[in-house]
Amino acid sequence: MFKQVNINKINISIDFLNNGSIMKPWRVISMAYKIITKCPVCSSKLIVTKLKCKKCGTVIENDFELSKFSYLTMEQLNFIEVFIKCRGNIKDVEKELGISYPTVRGKLEDVIASFGYTQIKEKEDNSADVIDKLENGEITAEEALDLLRK
Repeated sequence: MFKQVNINKINISIDFLNNGSIMKPWRVISMAYKIITKCPVCSSKLIVTKLKCKKCGTVIENDFELSKFSYLTMEQLNFIEVFIKCRGNIKDVEKELGISYPTVRGKLEDVIASFGYTQIKEKEDNSADVIDKLENGEITAEEALDLLRK
């Protein structure tokens, strides 16, 4: 028999044996609300100003910084979890999430931008253009090597 109770906004699940005794210790399903990180009025970033000990009631008030991860959406956090689980291997992330390589790259760039980092322009692969120019006699072999090294 399974029973769920709500005590002070904390959901507790209890498993009972047929005779009514508790089979497993209490398990907390959800304890608190997810912290909001943006102001509902103006969408600016919020800061934490109060911390409280649940055991003794000690309260500390100050301006506390949140982690950059706190400002990510749930979708971004789930993506990052899969990305880390796959040890950064984009092919494995593709398989795990069932999405294409460009979509994985796009999601990764989105997270990087959310952290406040600027996007790094990838070096264009112009080797095919250089080879075409070499074959057409537009450039010399030496010039082609110089272009490919850049």
